[in-house]
Amino acid sequence: MPLFSQENLEVTFTKNISLKAETLIGIDNFETIYYINKGTFFKKSNKNTIDYSNIQLGSISSANVFNPLKINLFYKDFNTIIILDNRLAEIYRIDFNTKQPYKNVSHITTGFDTTLWLFNSEFQVLELYDYKTDKVRATTMPVDSNVLDLKSNYNYCWLLTEQYLYTYNYFGSLISKIKNRGYSSIQQDDGNLVIKGNEQLYYLKKNEEQVREISIPKLLINQFLLTNETLYIYNNETLQQFQLKIN
Repeated sequence: MPLFSQENLEVTFTKNISLKAETLIGIDNFETIYYINKGTFFKKSNKNTIDYSNIQLGSISSANVFNPLKINLFYKDFNTIIILDNRLAEIYRIDFNTKQPYKNVSHITTGFDTTLWLFNSEFQVLELYDYKTDKVRATTMPVDSNVLDLKSNYNYCWLLTEQYLYTYNYFGSLISKIKNRGYSSIQQDDGNLVIKGNEQLYYLKKNEEQVREISIPKLLINQFLLTNETLYIYNNETLQQFQLKIN
């Protein structure tokens, strides 16, 4: 069980960025911003802005840009995933309505190679699914509470439920299990987590057990992101950038 550190994590305000988006998805090291607005997915860099939309599939439930060469968009209402390249051209489509056995997917995130992590709500399990071979490479044990969030990198996957925050490796083995103390969403970068709970942000360093509160000004935290040691907080109008002082 993780411990709460008495020492808060300090931040330094860096700058404000103007942005109008419904859902902030990601920001890379070059400050390219990925976001969703009115059913359209955008990639905004210093050079230009490009977009992708699919009217037939409706609104985008979630998106993942961990691998910018294989961006995935999840259309939950149609049980369908679209995979895009870095120019936002469609390179793969997975329609689970046509798959056998049928999968009722509620959350997805990127895996390694040609895999995706899927939460199969039919069986309450997390599956590592290879979309090229249409095979499940790994399956976790079932969880018994509602899923709130799902994030990953190539080596690990973090599943936040109403009861626990689970960490799995790419074999589907459970690595750690943390009691949910009011957490509602997570973001990860290189295995380090920022966790939101009760209008406060916390930091859980990779391979450590101490959850540290992040000392930020009183802000409206609609969305947040972590890129390296840079924390972004978005209030639906302004993207505020902070540098974490990690020691």
